[in-house]
Amino acid sequence: MSVVKINVLTVPAEQREVLEKRFAARAGAVENSDGFEYFELLRPVEGTDQYLVYTRWRDEESFQAWLAGPMQAAHRQGRPAAEGEAPQRPAASGSTLWSFDVVQSAAPKV
Repeated sequence: MSVVKINVLTVPAEQREVLEKRFAARAGAVENSDGFEYFELLRPVEGTDQYLVYTRWRDEESFQAWLAGPMQAAHRQGRPAAEGEAPQRPAASGSTLWSFDVVQSAAPKV
């Protein structure tokens, strides 16, 4: 059974562009992970400062393997600071992980 992980990121307005550029720069980083099924970065439209990072995995074990390996490495490395530049700070001021089992789904008819 697939699982969905939604990382809820609190992002101040002045950091939105930074966050989106960082995700764009890492495009493709998760797609080759064993058990990965789907990714979306959802930008808030109104009433909140929270982005949703939606990922879907074949199972909990696949997600945990990605967390322990590729995700940790990517977050540890980050982008090195250029000479005279301050180290890169997180764009989000907070993060919460939501977890769900997929019990029902539908796809568009082709």
